[in-house]
Amino acid sequence: MNKLVVEVVDASDLMPKDGEGSASPFVEVEFDEQQHRTETKHKDLNPCWNEKLVFNINNPRDLPHKTIEVLVYNHNDRKGGNHKNFLGRVRLSGASIPLSESQASVERFPLEKRGLFSNIRGEIGLRCYAVHDDTAPPPPQPEDYSPTATAEHPHEDTPLQEINTNMVDEESVVGDGEKKKKKMKKKEKEVRTFHSIPAAAPAAKAFPAVETQRRVDFAKAGPPNVMLMQIPKQNPEYALVETSPPLAARLRYRVGDKISTTYDLVEQMHYLYVNVVKARDLPVMDISGSLDPYVEVKLGNYKGLTKHLEKNQNPVWKQIFAFSKERLQSNLLEVTVKDKDIGKDDFVGRVTFDLTEVPLRVPPDSPLAPQWYRLEDKKGQKIMNNGEIMLAVWMGTQADESFPEAWHSDAHNISHSNLANTRSKVYFSPKLYYLRVQVIEAQDLVPSEKGRAPDTVVRVQLGSQMRFTRPSQIRSTNPVWNDELMFVAAEPLEDFIIVTVEEKLGGPNLEILGREIIYVRSVPPRHETSKLPDSRWFNLRRPSAVGEEETEKKKEKFSSKIHLRVCREDGYHVLDESTHFSSDLQPSSKHLRKKNIGILELGILSARNLLPMKGKEGRTTDAYCVVKYGNKWVRTRTLLDTLSPRWNEQYTWEVYDPCTVITIGVFDNHHVNGSSDARDQRIGKVRIRLSTLETDRVYTHFYPLLVLQHNGLKKNGELHLAVRFTCTAWVNMVAQYGRPLLPKMHYVQPIPVRHIDWLRHQAMQIVAARLSRAEPPLRREAVEYMLDVDYHMWSLRRSKANFHRIMSLLSGVTAVCKWFADICTWRNPITTCLVHVLFLILVCYPELILPTIFLYLFVIGIWNYRFRPRQPPHMDARLSQAESVHPDELDEEFDSFPTTRPSDIVRMRYDRLRSVAGRVQAVVGDLATQGERAQAILSWRDSRATSIFIIFSLIWAVFIYITPFQVVAILVGLYMLRHPRFRSKMPSVPVNFFKRLPSKSDMLI
Repeated sequence: MNKLVVEVVDASDLMPKDGEGSASPFVEVEFDEQQHRTETKHKDLNPCWNEKLVFNINNPRDLPHKTIEVLVYNHNDRKGGNHKNFLGRVRLSGASIPLSESQASVERFPLEKRGLFSNIRGEIGLRCYAVHDDTAPPPPQPEDYSPTATAEHPHEDTPLQEINTNMVDEESVVGDGEKKKKKMKKKEKEVRTFHSIPAAAPAAKAFPAVETQRRVDFAKAGPPNVMLMQIPKQNPEYALVETSPPLAARLRYRVGDKISTTYDLVEQMHYLYVNVVKARDLPVMDISGSLDPYVEVKLGNYKGLTKHLEKNQNPVWKQIFAFSKERLQSNLLEVTVKDKDIGKDDFVGRVTFDLTEVPLRVPPDSPLAPQWYRLEDKKGQKIMNNGEIMLAVWMGTQADESFPEAWHSDAHNISHSNLANTRSKVYFSPKLYYLRVQVIEAQDLVPSEKGRAPDTVVRVQLGSQMRFTRPSQIRSTNPVWNDELMFVAAEPLEDFIIVTVEEKLGGPNLEILGREIIYVRSVPPRHETSKLPDSRWFNLRRPSAVGEEETEKKKEKFSSKIHLRVCREDGYHVLDESTHFSSDLQPSSKHLRKKNIGILELGILSARNLLPMKGKEGRTTDAYCVVKYGNKWVRTRTLLDTLSPRWNEQYTWEVYDPCTVITIGVFDNHHVNGSSDARDQRIGKVRIRLSTLETDRVYTHFYPLLVLQHNGLKKNGELHLAVRFTCTAWVNMVAQYGRPLLPKMHYVQPIPVRHIDWLRHQAMQIVAARLSRAEPPLRREAVEYMLDVDYHMWSLRRSKANFHRIMSLLSGVTAVCKWFADICTWRNPITTCLVHVLFLILVCYPELILPTIFLYLFVIGIWNYRFRPRQPPHMDARLSQAESVHPDELDEEFDSFPTTRPSDIVRMRYDRLRSVAGRVQAVVGDLATQGERAQAILSWRDSRATSIFIIFSLIWAVFIYITPFQVVAILVGLYMLRHPRFRSKMPSVPVNFFKRLPSKSDMLI
């Protein structure tokens, strides 16, 4: 059987609790409904136990989801019983437990508080590990064992301890029914559980197997507390891990001196830089009198090569090489000039450097000036006619401006053509605009058959975007559409708007009646709520027949016309990502944008435990990160063939709205070998909402990289990030919370709902296409994954998640209703009496109602401050319903649109959707029934019910008029809060009356 061993080593600096400046501490450990305790150390604030507590692990697979709770108590014998005072606690996740004793080490944990008013201090040393014990020896029995002696001397140093599990903790919260439980405890037989610590020596005798039973009813949680935030638990494997890396942003607060570098959110990584600029007067090596020179930079086993230049004795390379200091294998740097040849390359000359004499450069120092070095032969002698090479060699960090463009030693096997795919770059999304095209009417259309009234539509095309108007209601040569279409245009606005009038001839046959082409740059802009530009009449040109000459076109004096209003909307924000986690909410026009309120700094430190994505190719993972915030995209350099990459790159963004989200994605590069058809594979994604970050605080965590695949949820590793949000304008940031989320135009003239999703998709496609044309390209699959292109598609898993979100919101309302029901049923008489007193005070002094409500909200907020999130939010697998999703639901979610699955699977999914829709339909029908019953009260559908209600309303009106309102309120309140002795289990009269009212459900076919 598997065992969990918790070795309680010692504790230090505990809080005195006995009133004499000391304490008698002991430790209780709870795991999986098992409880063990150590001996009591009398009068010792720095106790040392060195005891091992052993627990059974029923299912080793569930260990990462379990919690080990270590409680430290003070034994208080002054009250004549086995009382205890709380000294602190520690909670350990089962996911952090080593699986062998050799991997375990003593760790010290600070003791945590249990309540807001707990006064706790000190720390405890623990050593935890799991072992597999097939031959578990029975617990030893001491020769002088006596239950009576054990009960009389509970604090003696014996391996056998007694725990009275019926004793309720002194500082635990007493619920509504605790008084009844205390009365019953006197009548109950005490249940005593004995636990033993296995001894090193073999046992002579063993206890008989006795089945014990523990009372745990006092530890059960009651109904949800209205004042506490209900935070769902999640798998510890998918949780954040807080870290403390040696960052300059943290170290400077300790030493009182700011480190002179802009890279204060990443660990400094030192590199040896070699700048190969050019060479001159190189000797001729070939018989033909030519020279094809290139430079080889060698440091240990790492070797970098420049491009070879054909027939050039004065070549210019301008290439920079960077060697990581952590991987330096030699103290000698060799820079060799060689001649490219068909067989073996010829040696031209070389220069050597001793690394101990290389200077150190720290920005903002100016770049190191390169110098001329005379080439030496193989023996190390300088020859006059052997030429010279211009070099610069220095030691620097990743803050050096040469870092992004340098050839790195970890990419030594990458060709020069593919090297660009591994470098870090910054990209900017194109500026997007909405384009509004209002098609009003046309005149003098000429159909192919004279005398026939054409059935016409208008097709408007902008690049790859194509929209159609509704068919004209008037079938004539002067049709009227009055339809509005919207498109997405991107700078530099070089596209054309093609407006085509088409006639439907039946079936798929169409005839073009005219066409007009409008240059996008000539479209007038519209700022905010200014008046729309005037509409214009445009000439429609018929598509010329084959062989028609240009001169004939110029002779045309008559043409059909179309009435259009075209404008470029600069006051909107073009939505290229979901509004729920958008990173930019600024309008398109630069003149309408507000000033920034702060700065966001992100340090991409490293990753760990990445899964090998290229296992079939004999490689591990070539990982790089992509970050998107606002219109600025960042791509880190690719670290080749490693499962623990260390980027240590830092980037900065201006923040205009704190209620935005930054997205960080990790990908596996499949283009390091020049493959153009391969797609970069996604490893995981992280989102961080800026409004959840405290200002000027550095957050350093390992974020889980979770990806939902066809076979379920998969954790591909963890990403180490450092985040800091700095506010530069506090007044503007506070005022931002009172402003609309989107620009003014979205509320003054909202975009039609039927256009929003289509426009968002088109904006995503434009951004993806534009970034994929950069050099090096930001691949389309990476951009689409960062922008969540398929977020709007149907997903049963996501529907379940949204349903559970709604139910969690309603749980708060349910908790309030349960609390009110408990008050009305006098479950806790003291609380009910207090509510009566409060109710009478508020009725007598109604001016206190609103202050009381807002004061209560203030108290709830202060109370919840204890439970505020200490870590930034991240992807929640349990909230997303991704941990227990059915494989068929995942297959449906990843299916293409339209579907490509067999007909029997589609039929099964359709039947399942019908079943779900049937339940939704029933719920909607019930809601409609209740609403129709409310309408039927005064609609005389049931004349008797309406008569009863209006007569009763008249009586109540007279009664309330002649009776003071406070008296009426007191009578109603006391009736609602009456004692259960005066209540009936049958429904009340108003409920019965309402349920008897008619609805329209009986009118449905």
